[in-house]
Amino acid sequence: MITVNIYYSGNNGNARRFAEEMEKSGTADKIRSETGNVRYEYFFPMNDQETVLLIDVWENQEAIDKHHDSPMMENIASLREKYDLHMRVERYISDEDYSTDNDSKFVRK
Repeated sequence: MITVNIYYSGNNGNARRFAEEMEKSGTADKIRSETGNVRYEYFFPMNDQETVLLIDVWENQEAIDKHHDSPMMENIASLREKYDLHMRVERYISDEDYSTDNDSKFVRK
């Protein structure tokens, strides 16, 4: 799996308004229903009121490429412009051989 963390930053609450519009317009749900999407969620950092974190997880690069080639990307780009957002992106590839057994003793359920 590939995890893409996108930090959207703006001014005067614009990043939060962007995330709210993505949710209310149904665009986020459409992305969640795309083949290969595993997770698409927005979070708000406690120490930065002008930033929104999107955690976007995909099964593989092919699924990301199809998403990027979809007409939905024009809508997302338009909303980024509307809210004058800047982005910082982090990308992580899952380690399929990683065992969580050693970590389980640190997780309280």
